[in-house]
Amino acid sequence: MRRSQRRAIWLLLLPFLVLFVFSFVVPLVYAVVESFFTEQRSGLGIGGERVFAGFVNYVNAIQKTDLLEGVGRVLVFGIVQVPLMLLTALALALAVDALKGNYPKFVRLSAFLPYAVPGVIAAILWAFLYLPGTSPFVAALANVGIDVDFLSSDVVLWSIANIVTWTWTGYNMLVIYSALTGIPQELYEAAAIDGAGAWRIAWSIKIPLVAPALVLTTFFSIVGTVQLYAEPTVLKSYSSAITSGYTPNMAVQDVAFGLNNYGVAAAMAVLLALGTFVLSFGFLRVANVITARRAAA
Repeated sequence: MRRSQRRAIWLLLLPFLVLFVFSFVVPLVYAVVESFFTEQRSGLGIGGERVFAGFVNYVNAIQKTDLLEGVGRVLVFGIVQVPLMLLTALALALAVDALKGNYPKFVRLSAFLPYAVPGVIAAILWAFLYLPGTSPFVAALANVGIDVDFLSSDVVLWSIANIVTWTWTGYNMLVIYSALTGIPQELYEAAAIDGAGAWRIAWSIKIPLVAPALVLTTFFSIVGTVQLYAEPTVLKSYSSAITSGYTPNMAVQDVAFGLNNYGVAAAMAVLLALGTFVLSFGFLRVANVITARRAAA
């Protein structure tokens, strides 16, 4: 490769690298450094001295009940919500791919519109659809003898899951649909000649060939689940079941800006980042192993 070509590659990568360093690497390094220090106060507690704390902040972070409960909550959330969302996105993508005429464009636009709504606005919109005094769903269910409170402690997590699913299903559908459009038509024609119907083609050709897109969307969904923040934060104003430490990110914010304990908050953030890394890349590892075994079979 010529020097001019290498220079062109680096120039094209430069904007991404600058943004990546300043929006990801620098904050991560700062959080790691901050997690090893604490403010030592004396007297009236005004001011303080920044001292090295070692792993004390990490010990305190692990002992935080809100953090542990929040992690367990988002794990349950992800186990249920992510598969349902991606199965719905896959079904929509397959349906759009099977449609003819102008219908695919209309369905793609309709499915993508919720993603175009900012997350906070979507959460406020759904909050009014959940409130007993304004919700048409609560009123309709009450008319058939079903009394439900979408913001109660037993239901609010799944109300949040509904908002996330409503927002992100269309986006994931477009990713999967883009993979479907890349499948050569010759494969469909050969399968049809062999007598395969639409369901058989979808199961044996389409779904296996969009597996990389499903892996990608699952990876991003795992990361997004661990980072769950906007929806519960908005619904916190409408539901007493949502505490300041309802999710891991909310717990980090509460410790940092509610308790002004930046060292412990930084340690919690680092632990959360490590947990996200283990979950997401662990999933990729498992997916790669399964793909390799299928290829060898």
